[in-house]
Amino acid sequence: MNNQYVAPAGFKKWSTGLMIVGLLTLILGIIFLNPLAGAHGDNLNSTRFWAVLLQNSIFFLMITNVATFFIVINTLAMSGWQEAFRRVTEAISSVVPIMGGIAMIIFLCLVLGHRGDIYLWLDKNAVAHDATLKGKQGFLNPWFYLIYSLLAIFLWSYWGKKLRDMSLKTDEAGTMDYEASKKWYRKTLGVSAYYAVFYIVTIGSLIPWLWLMSIDAHWFSTMYSWYTFASGFVSGIALLTLFVIYFKNRGQLEYVTNEHLQDLGKYMFAFSIFWTYLWFDQFMLQWYGNIPEETIYFKVRLQGPYEGLFYLNLILNFVAPILILMKRAAKRNYFIITFMCILIIFGHWVDFYQMVMPGTVRMHPHLSWYEIGIPLGFVGIIMWGVSRFASRVPMTPKNNPFIKESIIHFV
Repeated sequence: MNNQYVAPAGFKKWSTGLMIVGLLTLILGIIFLNPLAGAHGDNLNSTRFWAVLLQNSIFFLMITNVATFFIVINTLAMSGWQEAFRRVTEAISSVVPIMGGIAMIIFLCLVLGHRGDIYLWLDKNAVAHDATLKGKQGFLNPWFYLIYSLLAIFLWSYWGKKLRDMSLKTDEAGTMDYEASKKWYRKTLGVSAYYAVFYIVTIGSLIPWLWLMSIDAHWFSTMYSWYTFASGFVSGIALLTLFVIYFKNRGQLEYVTNEHLQDLGKYMFAFSIFWTYLWFDQFMLQWYGNIPEETIYFKVRLQGPYEGLFYLNLILNFVAPILILMKRAAKRNYFIITFMCILIIFGHWVDFYQMVMPGTVRMHPHLSWYEIGIPLGFVGIIMWGVSRFASRVPMTPKNNPFIKESIIHFV
């Protein structure tokens, strides 16, 4: 169990290379896309610059944050099956402060730059002549947006670090007796309970409204936060599964078996169905009601240049997972699961693309070098961050009270 991960040279080159691609793309975007202009939407390239940064920072922050939530829900359920790959989950959660810091910088630039082309409610003139925006000023205002965003990112990062630190202390504490393990569990249970409540208040409520739904400030949906949660959660599980397979193939995680892989596959299958349920309910209810202030959101996505992406979104995130992951054998096949993880992450990246782009660049979508380079940079940061954490800790939590349950896990 004294397995120590050493990042191979190839992995380091790929992560570094992708981060360089992302950085160069950002620099070239600043030089050629004139991001400081067009705050009122009169410069499409400038609007696209900020829209791409916003979409990717939110998407990758949300999917890495799922790792902490995954630890929390299993702690609250006293579930030990995942302890064999807990260090992988912790490694992904260690990237949250980095992603949160990047996202917060982008939020500050948008708000302090008065980017009304991204968030219409930042345009004082538009608010003054719009009864709907004026009525939402108590919620959609710069100070509330920034303070709540900073609080959310800080507490996600803080409680995530607390959970990682308590987990790592089990390696230093030696074999636990019953009383010691019970005391340790009560501490982790307390932090997990705080995190779970706050996660619901943020991801399950206000954060998607502020960061994403307010892009289309005249539109609203009571299901939007849960829809966003489902999209982020299944992508986060896919990311976790991808790294579990990677570390397993590198000779780590000796107690991870096909049973663990199958259960992760079940998560991806189940939450792909859950996402589809929310997607259909939100769309069907607003289509059936045919109320102008509700259907306007779907009209621009379903009738016009985004129509192809609208249906591609459904194919990638529902049709493919239900057809491929339905069988037990598929969820135990490393190649198929790897393919599906990449497909699901890309599919929900497209989903987030649809949440941001139609409300910002309107009827002018196109996949440019910038839309490709920036997400590759975020992928490189995740690879670097996960590898950095994993190379510093034992890949199996030796003295965790639930490790035996995970080792003998079977279905």
